[in-house]
Amino acid sequence: QVQLLESGGGLVQAGGSLRLSCTASGRTFNSYAMAWFRQAPGKERLVVATITSSDRTFHVDSVKGRFTISRNKGKNTVYLQMNSLKPEDTAVYYCAADSTLVGVTTRPAYWGQGTQVTVSS
Repeated sequence: QVQLLESGGGLVQAGGSLRLSCTASGRTFNSYAMAWFRQAPGKERLVVATITSSDRTFHVDSVKGRFTISRNKGKNTVYLQMNSLKPEDTAVYYCAADSTLVGVTTRPAYWGQGTQVTVSS
């Protein structure tokens, strides 16, 4: 059974940092594109950052310079380092995987269950 399991969410004050982890089980995702999405209450789920199998990364403008996506292929894990957090970063963060970069941003084959990030002002 393929699973993506996120961890590392929590409550943090504005300006603080968190590191989210997403560990895959059931298969290796080293050849897959991975992504982090977030969904705030009452809003749609949107991509935050992506990383390809060759470690090429993309970050949306709202998190560029503050968030960094990375992966450890030996651990089958992708990370999202979040610094200088703002209240508007509050959301449920989801990990996703797909065999293509287009797929992971539009219709991922695999989703994690999500982890809550709350940033207080």
